[in-house]
Formats: sequence, structure tokens, C-alpha cells
Amino acid sequence: MKAILFGGVALSLLTVSALGADLALPPSVPLPPAPPPFTWTGCYGGLHAGGGFGQKDLTDTTGVLFPTTGLSAANLNISGYMLGGQLGCDYQFASNWVLGVEGAASGGSITGKTNLATPGILGDTATFKVTTDFLMSATARVGYAWDRWLLYAKGGIAGAGDKYSLFDAAQTYDFEALENRVGWTGGAGIEWAPWNEWSIRLEYDYYGFGTRSVFFNDSTIAITSGSENIKQNIQVVLLGVNFHPYPGP
Repeated sequence: MKAILFGGVALSLLTVSALGADLALPPSVPLPPAPPPFTWTGCYGGLHAGGGFGQKDLTDTTGVLFPTTGLSAANLNISGYMLGGQLGCDYQFASNWVLGVEGAASGGSITGKTNLATPGILGDTATFKVTTDFLMSATARVGYAWDRWLLYAKGGIAGAGDKYSLFDAAQTYDFEALENRVGWTGGAGIEWAPWNEWSIRLEYDYYGFGTRSVFFNDSTIAITSGSENIKQNIQVVLLGVNFHPYPGP
């Protein structure tokens, strides 16, 4: 009887062991690795658009431009738009500081004009007009990143293309001048990367070009000419988008 009892218990234990083996969990599947954190390291290219404003101050040092107005200077406020693009590269350090370089160029029309009385000719008026139609810059920038946000400042060299004209209604003179000027620029901005390959920025830039001598030529029959001093500065606010084709790891 005892032999039968022990045999039954052994058989039960073997059955339970077999069922336990059948119910064993499958081996665990390893989880995929977490994606690397976003980084601003890499190169980019993009487009921008915005508005500009500033001032141009002309001093008639030779007495050529304003002989009939009784004036020796003209100060103009200018405003308008700019469209362009930029190329650059950044490197983000482990401390989240970002260093980079960038080149940018814009074309458009930041312009202003003023009407001047000409008492030397009864009923005549003169118009002085200035236009900046090109801006460029080569800058270094430094910033601090919070994940996909980047706050930065930039500075470097700048260039501008300018046009000037002074003409009167009686068509007794028509002065024209063209100028390419080199100066400096400084600015700041904030950039956000909603996707790994794309970022959006808002930026402010100041362009200082100092005072330079500009040569004016009269295209009428009189054909007079002279160099005048012009001081100018320009400020722009730009909204841009950048494509990062090879973002860093």
C-alpha cells in the first residue's frame, strides 16, 4: 500500500514539473536603444526674409549737390525689405555651448527720399533718394542650447550695395552715385528645431558702415561731379528657416 502511495506522489510531482516547463516564459527581447539626444553640431543652409530700417546722413562738403537749396546736408530715414539666404556650420560642446560660422547675403530695397526746396529756381523742387539693395555678412556666432532651442549672438564683417540720386523737377541736374561699402555687423537671435533636419530662427542684426566719401556725377549737359561724405547704419529683423542635411550624432 505504501509503495502504491509513494508511486502516486512521484507521478504527481513529475506531472507538475512537466506542466511548469510547458508554462515557462519565453526569453525576454532586449529593448531598442534610446535615440541619441539632439545636437546642433553640423552644417546647414537656409532662407530668410524680413524688414530693415536705418539712417543715411549726407554732408555736401564740396558744394556740388545742393547749390540751389541753401542746404549743406540731408538726413534720411530709410526702411524696406530684404530677402536672402545663409550657409553655416556649428559645433555643440558637452557643456551645451555652441560655436559656429556663417555667411549670409540679402537683396531687396531699403530706401528713403526727401523733397528739398530750391529757391534759386522759382517753383522748382529737388528730390534726394537713397537705396540699399544688397547686404552681406561673414560672422562667427556663439550660443547656448537647451535641447532643441538655441540662443545665440553673432558678429563679423559686413558689406552693402547703395544707390544715390539727386534730381530736380526742372531737370537742370541729375546726380547719380553707386557705392559698395564694407563695415561691421553684430546681432542676436533664437533658433528652434522642431525636427532633426529643420530649424526656424528669429534674428536681429545691426550694420555699422561709418562715414565714407561717395562720388556723385551729374548726367545732364552741365556734367558736374564731386565727392560727398555719407554716414549710414542699417538694422534688420529677419525670420529664417534652415535645413540641416547631416545633423550630428
